[in-house]
Amino acid sequence: MRFSLVSALVNNMLDSHCHLNDQALFPNRKEFIEHAISLGVNEFLVVGWDIPSSKLAIQIAHEFPCVYAAIGIHPENLEGISDSSLRELEKLSKDPKVKAIGEVGLDYHWYKEKKEHDFQKIWFIKQIELANFLHLPLSIHARDASEDTYEILKEHAPLYGAVLHCYSGSKEMMERFLKLGLYFGFDGPITYKNSLAPKECVIHCPLDRLLSETDSPYLPPVPFRGQRNEPAHIKEIVQQMALLKQMDGKDLEKQIKENFHNLFHVEQ
Repeated sequence: MRFSLVSALVNNMLDSHCHLNDQALFPNRKEFIEHAISLGVNEFLVVGWDIPSSKLAIQIAHEFPCVYAAIGIHPENLEGISDSSLRELEKLSKDPKVKAIGEVGLDYHWYKEKKEHDFQKIWFIKQIELANFLHLPLSIHARDASEDTYEILKEHAPLYGAVLHCYSGSKEMMERFLKLGLYFGFDGPITYKNSLAPKECVIHCPLDRLLSETDSPYLPPVPFRGQRNEPAHIKEIVQQMALLKQMDGKDLEKQIKENFHNLFHVEQ
């Protein structure tokens, strides 16, 4: 069974969330992309976290036909943000390679104060509104902030879809998000021995809501823990997803690709 899973994962994988614009990967991005392509990865979404990284995402997308860009301001990068930042994102969104606003959202892991949470909420909502205005989906970061993320999305619906990237919440929370029509991106932690919640969520997530991602250069899957992550490692993630779903890897990746195209409006 394992051989059939591995052999099926050829020429049809994708990485729906990576940071080839990160300095850990950017200088050698050509090599990383070519390595991934050689292993059967044929689509990539490079995601920004501020204005400069969003511009780099667009640059990379123009360097490679199989790469697309997401632009946005991450909750850890809100210092100095203003309405002019949103105008800059709107300007960048005119590029045809831009397929989403992201990554945006809430991060309460490092930020504990209510005033910090309130500030993040304001700019999360503003970027949801921007995505709706631009007819673009969202790539959402929600760390230790599932309940507030849910309440915001229920009140300020992303009209063109959204993915909860690197989903690490509970199965029960996932079921609530599913009622809002969200997708779920899973990455390296589903291969970790003690990461039980993400594995349970993969098992119970509807097939038409699943996305595969690496979050490179972060969260490398087993057996690459402790190393710099890269898009080529999506193979290990999809293998694990197929094992958890108890299905053929080829069929799973076909469904993931369909989900990716449906959410990000990438031509098949």
